[in-house]
Amino acid sequence: MSVKSEKLDYDDLQDMVASNDAGGRNPRGLTKNLIIVTAILWSIFQLYYTSPFPFWLQEIIRSWGWEWNVVVDDTKARSIHLAFALFLAYLAFPAFVTSPKHHVPYHDWFFAVLGAFLGAYYIFFYEGLVTRFGAPNTPDIIAGCLGIILLLEACRRSLGLPLVIIASVFLLYNYLGQFLPTDWIISHRSGSLSQIVNQQWVTTEGVFGVALGVSTKYVFLFVLFGALLDKAGAGNYFIKTAFAYLGHLRGGPAKAAVVSSGLTGLISGSSIANVVTTGTFTIPMMKRVGFSAEKAGAVEVASSVNGQIMPPIMGAAAFLMIEYVNMPYSQLITHAALPALISYIALVYIVHLEALKMNLQGLPRTDPPNPILIVLLKILTALLVVIGLTGMVHFGLGWIKTVVPNYAFLIVCALLTAVYLLLIRRVATFPDLEVDDPNAPMVALPSAKPTVNAGLHFLIPVVVLIWCLMVEMLSPGLSAFWGTMALTVILLTQKPLLHYFRKQPVNQSLFIEGIKTLIDGLETGARNMIGIGIATATAGIIVGVVSLTGFGVQLSGIIEVLSMGNVLLMLIFVAIFSLILGMGLPTTANYIVVSSLMALVIVEVGKQNGLIVPLIAVHLFVFYFGIMADVTPPVGLASFAAAAVSGGNPIKTGMIAFFYSLRTAILPFLFIFNTDLLLLDVGWAKGTLVAVVSTLAILAFTAATMNHFFVKNKWWETALLILGAFFIFRPGFFMEFVSPTSHHIEPSYLVQELEKTPVGQNLLLKVSGMNPYGKQIEFYSQLSVPQGETGEQRLQNLGLTLLHTQEKIEVDGKQIDKVVIDMVETDSPAAKAGLNWDQTIIDIYLPLVSLEKEWMFIPGLMIIFLVGWNQRRRTKS
Repeated sequence: MSVKSEKLDYDDLQDMVASNDAGGRNPRGLTKNLIIVTAILWSIFQLYYTSPFPFWLQEIIRSWGWEWNVVVDDTKARSIHLAFALFLAYLAFPAFVTSPKHHVPYHDWFFAVLGAFLGAYYIFFYEGLVTRFGAPNTPDIIAGCLGIILLLEACRRSLGLPLVIIASVFLLYNYLGQFLPTDWIISHRSGSLSQIVNQQWVTTEGVFGVALGVSTKYVFLFVLFGALLDKAGAGNYFIKTAFAYLGHLRGGPAKAAVVSSGLTGLISGSSIANVVTTGTFTIPMMKRVGFSAEKAGAVEVASSVNGQIMPPIMGAAAFLMIEYVNMPYSQLITHAALPALISYIALVYIVHLEALKMNLQGLPRTDPPNPILIVLLKILTALLVVIGLTGMVHFGLGWIKTVVPNYAFLIVCALLTAVYLLLIRRVATFPDLEVDDPNAPMVALPSAKPTVNAGLHFLIPVVVLIWCLMVEMLSPGLSAFWGTMALTVILLTQKPLLHYFRKQPVNQSLFIEGIKTLIDGLETGARNMIGIGIATATAGIIVGVVSLTGFGVQLSGIIEVLSMGNVLLMLIFVAIFSLILGMGLPTTANYIVVSSLMALVIVEVGKQNGLIVPLIAVHLFVFYFGIMADVTPPVGLASFAAAAVSGGNPIKTGMIAFFYSLRTAILPFLFIFNTDLLLLDVGWAKGTLVAVVSTLAILAFTAATMNHFFVKNKWWETALLILGAFFIFRPGFFMEFVSPTSHHIEPSYLVQELEKTPVGQNLLLKVSGMNPYGKQIEFYSQLSVPQGETGEQRLQNLGLTLLHTQEKIEVDGKQIDKVVIDMVETDSPAAKAGLNWDQTIIDIYLPLVSLEKEWMFIPGLMIIFLVGWNQRRRTKS
C-alpha cells in the first residue's frame, strides 16, 4: 500500500471516529465557540450535580434563612442532560453526508433550540406535569410527539439508522398492536396516543427512564474521567508500558495490543474509540513483525471489544446493570471480573499460538533479559507491597475517621497531596514519554524502568476511583467525581511541578497550558457523551413500550415455542437475537435494548423448563452477545475502524475477529449453567480454585479452537481438549451421572421431608398455574429451607399454606394426590419465588448428600495434561 493511500485511510478513520463519537461538523467562528462553551457548561453541570457541593451549599443557604433550592433532583437532572445532548447533537452532527460541515444551517439551529426546549420540558412545566400525572393535556401530547421525532432524528445523525429503526418499529407496534386480533400472542390494549406520550415523555418510564438516569448520574462522569485521563497522557502511558514489557515476546506487539486495549477499556466507553486509541499504534507494529493486515486488525478488534466487558466500567453498562439487577456496584464487578479476565488471558494465548504457527518473533529488546526467577520474585514482591499498602491505608483511614471525623477529609487530601508530590518528584527524574509514529521505519521498544516511572502519578486518580468504589462503597457517580477532582489537580499542576523538580524555569505559560488541557478535556468528555445521551434516551423508548405492552412476556412465549422447551436451544436463540439487536449500536444502547427484550426471556423460559438462573448471570449473558455485534460482520463497526488502519478487508477482519472471540461467546453459556464462574456464593478458597482451573480450561478450549497446542493438533486431540475444558467448566453436569444431587418426591410428602432436610439447602418445586396474563403454564420455583423445629413450622416460615384436595392428578403417567397452594404470605420467600394462590404443586425435588462437583476437575485436568504430554513427546521425537 502506498503512503498516500495509507494517509487517506487514516483520514477516513478520523472522520469515522469524529462522526461516531464527537460529531462530524467543524464550524468556525462564533458557532464553534458556542459549541465549545455549551459542552464545557454541560460538563460543569454534571460535576455540580454529582458532587456533594449542592448539599453543602443548601445547608449554608438554609442557615441564612433563604428558601432557595440549589439541589437538582434526579428527574430535572435527566431533563437538563437530554436538553444539552439534543442541542449539541443538532449543532455537531450534520444531517447528511452532503450537508455543510463548516457552518450550521438555519433549520439545524431551529431544531437544536426546539430540541433543547422539549428536552427541558420538565424544568419549564414541572408543577403542571406533577398535578396532571397520567393525564397529559393537548400541549403535553404535542410536545411529546415533537420531542420523540426530534430525538429519533438526533439519534439517526449521531448513531445511524439501526437504533432509530428498532425504536420506530416498537412505537408503531405500541400504536398498531391494539388493532390486532385478541387471540394473537402479540396483541395488546395499551396503544392510545395519550397513553404512548404519557409513557414516553411525561413519566419516567420511557425516554426519561432508568437508562437516561444512569447516563446522567454515572456514565457522564466516567466518560469525562476517561477523556481527562487521556488528555493528561495516560493513554500513551498504558500503551508504552504494555510494549515495554511484552514487545520482545513472540508476537509481542499483538500481546501488547491486547493488554493496552484492556487497560484502555478500563476507562473507555466505546469499542471504536478503543480501536482508534490503541490501534493506530499497535496495528502497524503487528504488521511489522509478520501479522497479516486482517489478523492485525482482528487482534485489535477482539482486544478492544473485550475492553467493553472489563470491570470497572464495562463500556458504561455496569452502571445500567446495577439499576436493572438491583445489586451493589462492588458486588456486580466482583461477579463480572473472572469471565472478563480469563477471556483476556485466552486472547493473549491466541496471539501466542498465532505467533507459534507463523514462527514470528518480537521486536528487539532494549533492556537485558532477566532470569525467570527474578521476574517472578519481582511480581510477587509488587503484589505483596500492593496488598500491604492497601491494608495499611484501609486501617489508617478507618482510624482517622474514628479519631478525628470532622477533619478526616482534610487529612486525606493532605496525605494524597504528599503522595502526589513524592511520585511527581520521582517522575521528574525520568524523561517524558513521547508519542511514537507507528508508521516510522523502525520503532525501538521503550525501556521498562523509565517507561513505568514516567507516568506513576497517573495511577493516583485511578486508585482514588477504585478505592471509593470498592472500599469506601461510595456511589459510582460520587466515586467518579472524586477521581475526576484528583485528575483535575494533576492536569493543572503536573507540568509546573515537573519543571520545578527538574530545576527548569516555572512560568505562567505552564499553568495556562494546564488550564487549556483541562478545558479541552471538559469539552471532549461532553462531546463524547452526545451519542451516549441520545442513545440512552432513544433506548428508553423501547423500554417504555415493553413495560406498557408487556411485550417481554409475549416474546418469551414466542421463543419458548421456537425452542420447543429446550433450554440450550432457547439460549442459542437469545444469543442470535442479541447479536442482531446489538448490530450498529453503542455499548450502552446495546445493553439497554438486549436486556429489556432478552433478559426476561431467559428468566421466564428458563423457569418453565427447570433452569433457575441468578439475574446477574442473565444480564451478563445478553450483554456479552450484544457486545459481540461490534465484531460480527457485516455491521461490526469496530472491524471497519481496524481495517481502515490496517489496510485490510473489513469483512475478513471481522470474520477473523469473530473467530478469535469464540472464547468470549462460549463463556456466557458456561456461567448460565455454572454460576461458580461468576463467583456467586463461593468463599475465597473455592473462588481461587475456580479462577485457576477456569484459566486452564479456557486455555485448553482456545488451543482446541486454534487447532494448535504445543504443535498442530490431531483431530482427536482437539476433541479431548474440548472435553477436558468442559469437565472443568461444567463439573455438575458430569457429576450428576456419578453422584446425583437431588431426588423427587410426591407433593403430599413435602411437610415430612422438609423436616429432615438440612437448613439452607435448596428445594425445587414444579408448579402449575396461571401467569399474570391469564395463560396456564408450568414452571419451577426454588426455595431455601428455613429454620424451624418441625416441617409445619418451616413451611410456615416459607410463607406457604397448602391444601390437600383429596383429588388425584396424573403426572408422567402416574396418579398422585393433588396439593394446591392455599395461601402465600405477602413478601414471604414463597411470594418472592413466584408462588401464588391456587397453584398446583406437581413435583418436588429435594437435595441429596452427594460428592462435591469439584472432584470432576481432576479428570478434566488429566485429559488436558495427557494431550499436552503427548504433544511434547511428539515434538521431541
